[in-house]
Amino acid sequence: MNMEFLGRIQPDADELRDILLLSRSKPSRVHIGELHIDREVAKEITEKILGEKWIEPVDEATQKKCLLSHIRLWQRLGFDCLRLGSAFRFSASISFPTRYRETQDTAILPGKNRRWVEENSAIINSWEDFENYHWPSSEDLDLWPFEFTAKNLPEGMGIWGCLSQGFLETVMFLAGYENLCFMLYDKPDLVQALFDRVGDIIMKGNEQLAGLDKLIGFFQGDDMGFKTGTLFPPEAIRKYVLPWHKKLADFAHRNNLLYVLHSCGKTDDLMEGFITDVKIDAKHSFDDGIMPVCEFKKKYDGRLAVIGGIDVDKLCRLEEKELRRYVRRVIEECTQTPGYVLGSGNSIANYVPVDNFLIMIEEGFRFK
Repeated sequence: MNMEFLGRIQPDADELRDILLLSRSKPSRVHIGELHIDREVAKEITEKILGEKWIEPVDEATQKKCLLSHIRLWQRLGFDCLRLGSAFRFSASISFPTRYRETQDTAILPGKNRRWVEENSAIINSWEDFENYHWPSSEDLDLWPFEFTAKNLPEGMGIWGCLSQGFLETVMFLAGYENLCFMLYDKPDLVQALFDRVGDIIMKGNEQLAGLDKLIGFFQGDDMGFKTGTLFPPEAIRKYVLPWHKKLADFAHRNNLLYVLHSCGKTDDLMEGFITDVKIDAKHSFDDGIMPVCEFKKKYDGRLAVIGGIDVDKLCRLEEKELRRYVRRVIEECTQTPGYVLGSGNSIANYVPVDNFLIMIEEGFRFK
């Protein structure tokens, strides 16, 4: 593979911003964006391709060295922005502890383990649980990772902020998916209280990021769907979830920041709310089995920007020639009109072959 693109792309967060605002019809190049790159993939690229030593963050000193390594990694790969959020174990983030199950990780580059939130009943099932839960406080946030990153970013590079999992995800993880389904009908007052408490904490945390140097906006994740529909009735999501996204998006726009939403699954029934009510600037997370990104781009062309869309299953399974043809076709179709940023359909998980990830980036670099 020709790695000529490494370190040759000058980051330009201002042009990326113009693309996502649909105000740049002919950008200078194909820009790339990702929700996150798994630690195991970052380590593999850092050591075997960039030739640098990987540093595990165990204290503040090593955390800073690891952050510098991440900055160099994302910059040399050609990203305009580094997304700081809960994916960084050492990053400032708001954590809502709950109950998990764990098992062995069997990915190509396995981590220590994989874990799942309890599906049936998690940690908050009653008003007593709600009152006794040790709620995190946004006042306890230490934002030094954001401040340190801002001071050490190369010229032209920006930061995407994300301090927590999404509003729906957090409540679902606290209550358990199945339990929350019942609570929507049996305990709507408790459901409302959960969203109010979680939403208030997340909002107050993000408000502290306003004014951070080089912050381009919020890249907020909140999975609301699965392969054939939304996780909960659309009307419930409109009632409990979207108002909080609207508050965060309004806050971002008042501060001249962007608001990007990552939401997995089939969310067709929510798209009008995303666009006209929440007013997201861009949508992320696409699956060819639900709606290919090229089809989505045509359907909502001119109404919002698109990030990613290279189907993760294809990114994992296709051989090089076929993968290159597929990536080129997506770029060709999606860049016919303004508002497209190249990237995976979800994220660069540790089961994505490193070479395939780099092939995707290289095709974007070579596209004219």
